Amino acid sequence: MKLQHLGAALLIAGLAQNASAQTEIQWWHSMGGALGDWVNDLAKDFNASQKEFKIVPSYKGSYDESMTSAIAAFRAGNAPHILQVFEVGTATMMASKGAVIPVTEVMKQAGAKFDPSVYVPAVAGYYTAANGQMLSFPFNSSTTVLFYNKDAFKAAGLDPNKAPSTWPEVALAAAKLKASGVKCPFTTSWVSWTQLESFSAWHNVEYASKNNGFGGLDTRLNFNTPLHVRHIENLANMSKQGLFVYKGRGNSADATFVSGECAMQTASSSLYANVKKNAKFGYGMAPLPFYPDVPGAPQNTVIGGASLWVMSGKKAPEYKGVAAFFNYLSKPEVAMESHKRTGYLPVTKAAYELTEKSGFYKANPGTDVAVTQMIRKTTDKSRGVRLGNFVQIRTIVDEEMENVWAGKKAPKEGIDAAIKRGNEQLEKFQKANKG
Repeated sequence: MKLQHLGAALLIAGLAQNASAQTEIQWWHSMGGALGDWVNDLAKDFNASQKEFKIVPSYKGSYDESMTSAIAAFRAGNAPHILQVFEVGTATMMASKGAVIPVTEVMKQAGAKFDPSVYVPAVAGYYTAANGQMLSFPFNSSTTVLFYNKDAFKAAGLDPNKAPSTWPEVALAAAKLKASGVKCPFTTSWVSWTQLESFSAWHNVEYASKNNGFGGLDTRLNFNTPLHVRHIENLANMSKQGLFVYKGRGNSADATFVSGECAMQTASSSLYANVKKNAKFGYGMAPLPFYPDVPGAPQNTVIGGASLWVMSGKKAPEYKGVAAFFNYLSKPEVAMESHKRTGYLPVTKAAYELTEKSGFYKANPGTDVAVTQMIRKTTDKSRGVRLGNFVQIRTIVDEEMENVWAGKKAPKEGIDAAIKRGNEQLEKFQKANKG
């Protein structure tokens, strides 16, 4: 009996020792709801796949909040190993000299195999420095697409299998939806991203000078072309007529599509996870609408979502764990399952090919829209937008566009004010990061 107890005690002690021998990797993220479940599952599956490392995911609030918390934690000497940062924070992270380690370097030091060319080019390119070094891991990349309620379309006498592909068609569909009793025919989340940044790339026109900020810190906003003004004018007119209903900043409009209140929405492709889980109606996903009279449109949309940055000041075995986790996330079958589940883009070309082969796109029409919008060849005007103080600039755009939707400012006046105030932010960033 005593021997049995001794054996059990030794076994427990051995297990405890093994547990303590695991290297813990702290991962701070901003994924709530269905996407939060996904992140926790990724950590759990990775932890179960090996014994050496343990990924510990922690939800830190919105993208803005988690970035602020991480900066404070870094100054206090207790930053996480991995920080999820939305694409808007990329230039700020790049300028945070000493706070981050480029992912290429992390992989190299850990002796891990790493080939940046396997990642989807439009995604990897955004997180790559001018010298070709990949700075962060392209974890959850989305792009802007159009979601529409097929049941509402049917009830309004519209073809439920044909989404509007141009902005004039969106206005016509919205009018029919309104006539059939829909209170919110069209809405959008992330106004600056969907209606100005992606809108610019989709029409192959600049949002900001210097190749949208990729060419230097002396970039300035220039989304006040006749095309941009015309689009905001059209949305303002739709707003007056009750065809476009503004539902607030960030992704606050998402809930109104999922609940069935709004019948059409331009949003992140990652809204798919929530729609699939919670919508009680037939829905479709379609490409972002465009203006058919613009030469060369549509081109490609720009990246949204976030990437994973590695914070500095950690021990070598911990970085080895980070590298192992990134390699795990890059496995074609893991990346494919993430893509299928969330609506985010597959991070690698192999994952895209595997998804196609699996018949998923055929069985779930529209789920390949985000991928086909992004894997076209990018131009200097459509590679993405990478600006300093971008979070502040988006807030300014929100404020000025809210004035337009409320009829307090004319569209051109609102755009000009957003550009003037936004350029002040760019000048500030340029001065602070001259070296």
